[in-house]
Amino acid sequence: MTAKKYTREYTRGQALPEILKNRIMILDGAMGTMVQRFKLNEAQFRGERFKDFHKDIKGNNELLSLTRPDIIRDIHEGYLAAGADMVETNTFGATTVAQADYDMQDLAKEMNLASAKLARAACDKFSTPDKPRFVAGALGPTPKTASISPDVNDPGARNVSFEQLRAAYYEQVEALVEGGSDLLLVETIFDTLNAKAALFAIDEYFEASGECLPIIISGTVTDASGRILSGQTVTAFWHSIRHAEPLAVGLNCALGAALMRPYIQELAKVADDTFISCYPNAGLPNPMAETGFDETPEVTSRLLHEFGAEGLVNIVGGCCGTTPEHIGAIGHAVFKLPPRMLNY
Repeated sequence: MTAKKYTREYTRGQALPEILKNRIMILDGAMGTMVQRFKLNEAQFRGERFKDFHKDIKGNNELLSLTRPDIIRDIHEGYLAAGADMVETNTFGATTVAQADYDMQDLAKEMNLASAKLARAACDKFSTPDKPRFVAGALGPTPKTASISPDVNDPGARNVSFEQLRAAYYEQVEALVEGGSDLLLVETIFDTLNAKAALFAIDEYFEASGECLPIIISGTVTDASGRILSGQTVTAFWHSIRHAEPLAVGLNCALGAALMRPYIQELAKVADDTFISCYPNAGLPNPMAETGFDETPEVTSRLLHEFGAEGLVNIVGGCCGTTPEHIGAIGHAVFKLPPRMLNY
């Protein structure tokens, strides 16, 4: 099988296509789930720097890259020790749009830069010639949607514009690349228009900087309708974003692996010349469980083994509720399975 032909050559992450042709790669698990294990209070989120900040900031996990970098470093290293090939930066909500909820939009660029450097240091620590580790610069969906009205009485209303999203994502991409990311991950997409703003910003940055990193695009099917929140089927979603020439396309969040299976099957069928990623939640929410979700590492890994045995995936990992124990079990479960083959 020959390598996929892209219109641009990567300036980073050049090894990824060849690795993905030869084995299933392992993405890390949940950041938020692991942060919750530390049971941090408001003062611990604030640290000395923000001790007098005018607004509550507990829950702003991205801020921890500035106030508790030791925690974020420990989480990255936990996943790498469990066998992850790629770790996501702690930047899911590190855009000016998302940080405006905390009045911390002016810190977004600093958060992205610090987060990327933390992930870079962890990956460099664990990388070997036989098993290089990669930093995935994470771009989350933002809490505002460009496609859906926030007011049921005014369908035409919007609380964010495409241009606002584009500018926020451009700033994020610039800092993620500066901090040492090997690839960019546009993830948990519930609104394709938001994703298009991110992809436009990425392309704009590549053109301006001369950089070109691999891109992974991951949508989120929100329920049994098989559609993302803005209404597209998995097939329609793929055709909306395939112009970006992603290294991989996939699904994450909202569903556990069992419920995600038919949508991964659909995506693997239509995106036949592109690698497929899948990082589901650890089943359904369960407040009584330690991680807040009901699947043990054994259950999640068994399901993803089935995906691999069916020839559906090239990248697997975990989303909400997953831990280093889940990632270790997943890696072990798919270790001997061949990756999904592409059609050119």
